[in-house]
Parts: sequence; C-alpha cells; structure tokens
Amino acid sequence: MEFEFTSRRSPVYGMNGMVASSQPLATAAGLKILQSGGNAASAAIAVAAALNVTEPTSTGLGGDAFALFYSADQKRVFALNGSGRAPGNLSLKKLQSEGITRLPFYHPYTITVPGACAAWFDLNSRFGNMSFSEVLQPAIDLAQSGFPVAAITAYFWQLAAQGQLKNALNGGEMLIDGDAPKAGQIFHNKGLARTLRLIADHGKDVFYQGEIADAIVSAVNQAGGCFSKSDLAEHISTWEEPISIDFENKRIWECPPNGQGLAALLALNILKNFDLECLHPLSTQRLHYEIEAMRLAFADAFFHIADSSTNPAPLAFLLSDQYAHERAAQIRTKKRIENVEHGLPPATSDTVYFCVVDQFGNACSFINSNYMGFGTGIVPSGFGFSLQNRGHNFSLEENHPNCLAPRKRPYHTIIPAMVTDAFNGELIGPFGVMGGFMQPQGHMQVAISLFIDRLDPQQALDLPRFCIQPEQTNNFIAIEKGIPERTYKELAEMGHPLQLIEGMQRAVFGRGQIILRDQDSHVLAGGSDPRADGCVMTL
Repeated sequence: MEFEFTSRRSPVYGMNGMVASSQPLATAAGLKILQSGGNAASAAIAVAAALNVTEPTSTGLGGDAFALFYSADQKRVFALNGSGRAPGNLSLKKLQSEGITRLPFYHPYTITVPGACAAWFDLNSRFGNMSFSEVLQPAIDLAQSGFPVAAITAYFWQLAAQGQLKNALNGGEMLIDGDAPKAGQIFHNKGLARTLRLIADHGKDVFYQGEIADAIVSAVNQAGGCFSKSDLAEHISTWEEPISIDFENKRIWECPPNGQGLAALLALNILKNFDLECLHPLSTQRLHYEIEAMRLAFADAFFHIADSSTNPAPLAFLLSDQYAHERAAQIRTKKRIENVEHGLPPATSDTVYFCVVDQFGNACSFINSNYMGFGTGIVPSGFGFSLQNRGHNFSLEENHPNCLAPRKRPYHTIIPAMVTDAFNGELIGPFGVMGGFMQPQGHMQVAISLFIDRLDPQQALDLPRFCIQPEQTNNFIAIEKGIPERTYKELAEMGHPLQLIEGMQRAVFGRGQIILRDQDSHVLAGGSDPRADGCVMTL
C-alpha cells in the first residue's frame, strides 16, 4: 500500500564515497581516509578507532568486532569474525566449585579475549589499501589533543560513572576527577593515544603478546579473573562464509553464528509468508506479524547459536523456505502465541555500528562493541580502554550448545548486514542497527521499511520501532513513542505485554546507519539514526 512518512531530517546523497556512524568526529575520520585515496576497508578501521576515542561508552580495543566486506571486483561478500574466546582456565566446573550459578554483569569471569585489534589488522591486511599508521592517525590525534563529548554519549558516560566504572579496577581512568565528562566538555585520553601508537608502530603482536597483553592479564587477574598470556597470544580472527536469504529480489547477508544475524534472517524468512505490503507499517496487524515472527526466530536462535567450531547450527535447514513456512503457520491472526520459548538473556548493551561505501564500489558493514557500555569497566592501567563482558552471554546450563567452556566463543549480539541484488550480485548497500538483542529486530524492521515500504534510508531509521525484551524483565515488548495509540491498544488486546518508551530510553530501540547505492546512477543515499549523536558525510 502507498505509505508516506515525514522524516525528522533528509537523507544524504553523494557519489564518490560515504561514511555513516554514530559520532560526527568518527564519520569525519573515515571521510579523511576516503579523501586520501583509501578504500572502504581502511576507512572503516579509521572510523572504528575514532569511535574508540569518542564513544568509549560503547566500543573499544577491549571489545570485539564483526565485519562484512563487499568486494566490487569479485562481486562477493566476505565475513570477518573478530570475537574473542573464554580464558583457557575458565570452565563450568570452576564456576560450580565456586558456587556461581549466574555470572553478575561485570564479573571478571565475563571477560573474553578482546578481538577488535586483531580484526582491524586482518581486515586491513586483506582488503585495505593504506598503511595502519595512516589509518589510525585521525584517532591518535583525537585521543592526544582531546575532543568535545557529544550529548547522548555524555548521558551514557554518566550512567557508567555511577555504575561499573565507579567500582571497577582502574575505572576512574576513564573519568575526569571521578565524574563523567559533560556534553561539550573536552576529554583527553593520552593512554589510548599511546596504545594506538604502539599498535600502529608494532602491529597486533604488541596487543596480544607484548606490553599491552601484559597489562590486560595483570588487570584481569588483579580483579579476580583467570587470564593467561597464552589466552591472548593464541587469539585469531576467522574469515567465514556469510549466511543470506532472498528478500524482495534482494540478497540480505549476515555473519554466521556465533553472531545472531541468523535471528534476523529467520524472522524475515517467516514474514515472506504474509502480505505485508498491503498493511500500513505502523498498523496493528503489521506489527503483530513482525513481533510474532521475531519471537519465533529468537526461539530458534537461542537454541542454535553458539561457537560454530564446537556446535555448528543446521543453517541450510533453518534458512529454508519450507521451514519458514512451517514456522509462519504457527502465527495466529488476532492472538499472541502463548508458549514461544525465546529465553532471552538480559538485553542491556552498547555497541557502535557504522558503514562505508567507497569511490571504487566496495562497501564495509562494521560493528565494534564492549557490551554493556564500558563492558566490565576494568581498565588495563595506563592504556585508555576498558575490557568487555561478552562472556556474560554464555549459558551455564550443562550440555547447552552455548555452554561456557575453555577457549570457546559465546553467543554474540553484534551483527553487521549487507544487501546485494539477488540476480546480478551488484552492491545495494550496507546497513545495521546496534544495541544488544535489539539488533536482529532492528535489521528486520529496517529491511522491511527499505524494501517493502520503499522508504529512504533516513525515513527507515526514523520510523518508530518495537523491541522484544527478555523474560527476566517480565517479557514485555517496548513500544516507541510515535506508534499510534490505537495500534498500542489493539496489540495489548491481542495479548502482547507492552511498555511505552520515550526520551533517552529510546536507546533500547538501537542506533542504526544505512548507505544504499543506486545500481544505475551509482548515487549513494545515507541515513543516520536520530537515537544517537551521529551523521552521514559524503565526498
């Protein structure tokens, strides 16, 4: 059906390269690399490093990264898994012997090996066209000289100052006199500038085997964890075969498990069995179908997603049209399914997603995350970054595919996406929506807005969203202010437990970036989420 939606701002158009991120200074860093002749891979790493400086509330060298790279020469999508593994000395038996049945959010046992640094190097080595020192220089300058903190970043920095940073080992090093920087206040991070210079000069070995590794191991163990030097020294990224489905004559690509991109594809495949185009995007029936499809997708995702090297998922079966049809048949038209077991872990998290398309037709969809803001908040002293808490997503249920085990990767929430033409393989564009377990829900909702409702990238990001919440917090569905009151009322009558969300709490609906490329004119159209501080810039 015809649908008009007035966006809060216009999409950005360009032709010779574009960067979209959640922080203007990071977007500018990527654009600087493109202007110097760098391609999408090298520019993406510049953005990632700059976000480490300007948005440590979400990302950093103490976290993980995933990327999808579209090669214009090969017309092919490549998937990079930059997630880390549990320490070799950490096991379910060890937790049981200590009486731990559920890990606290910021416990040192939740720290997995930080994979971001290796991922940056591996992406640039395979696809980049500039030296690592050139790529990191914008971030080094920002960290050394200081930068004014953006408003939304300042808000979440303050929450962390009162939370994990207040109590974590060396957490105060990410504060100013014990407090978070205010919006517009200049923050210097000379420790991070030093870290970035070290890896620019000496490569990733200094992070995984040298003095940075020593500081990480010392901080983790001093805080009560169980890291060893070999945990870091033996870390590797992996290049994997991306997974995909056809949707509206497009091919939508995600990284395979241990990432949760599978959940987005499962939901979209289910929704192919309904005539969504005849339903208003914010209507009761449309949102009911989308919510139910997502609940069914999560039920499968949380059973099957785990470290694929130990527990590979039956991907061909799960992503088949026949299976999607069977799952779609379970959805009732006017009533919520009562017994879908989607068993979500706690959904609090922070991540940065960004994307780049270069003047050569390559694209990079990239996501980098600490998890839960500053992660554990534990800082290797003097190095300017905090350590993630990704291990909190391990199951502590024996024999579960995602059960904690030594050197195993956990279920991972961060997921980039890429779209190509289903017939000729040409690039359509990268997109993503960051934010914990909102991410596959955001991918599903944005893909529908783009390819069924035919909204432009900015409209698709501005449209109000829903977010299924975990069972542990009473299983409600967050509904963003802007969804019609009638829709809200009718969804509740169908049995959906709803909660209206507005203001700064809208962060629960994720923060997305989109760049689409017209196949005929090659004009780029970009959008940046209003729920973050960011923007799109173009050459």
